[in-house]
Amino acid sequence: MIAVPQAVLETIRSHGRESYPEECCGGLLGSLPDGRGGVRIVRAEAIPNASRERRERRFAVDPRDYLRLERLADALRLSLVGFYHSHPDHPAAPSEYDREHAFPFLHYLILSVERGRPGEATSWILSEDRGVFEREELRLEREDSVERG
Repeated sequence: MIAVPQAVLETIRSHGRESYPEECCGGLLGSLPDGRGGVRIVRAEAIPNASRERRERRFAVDPRDYLRLERLADALRLSLVGFYHSHPDHPAAPSEYDREHAFPFLHYLILSVERGRPGEATSWILSEDRGVFEREELRLEREDSVERG
């Protein structure tokens, strides 16, 4: 299970809208599994789509951006728990390309953006053998349930 505050999801939705018709991407910063086995996202950090081909169907993370996200998470006493990206004019489900380029144990939030309008958001985890993405529950949190630091 992954918990996402409404404001964080709105940040991701705005990034998807602004990047359309290309895929957007970014890091998910949060806490590692809580007592219920879930992960809680605290912040979505946009990064440039480093793909050099078909950016409307592909995203890539530059290693320097990955390192920057790791350092930012450490500075905020959080963890880089996964990534988000959009699927312009496609469902919010991982593609074969996504599976081939993902890492097990990280969370992948996918946002469908249809004709420039953000739609469904789903979350996925790649199996340890990298064979299949497993959908996980995405729980939205209201603003009054978000911890303030």
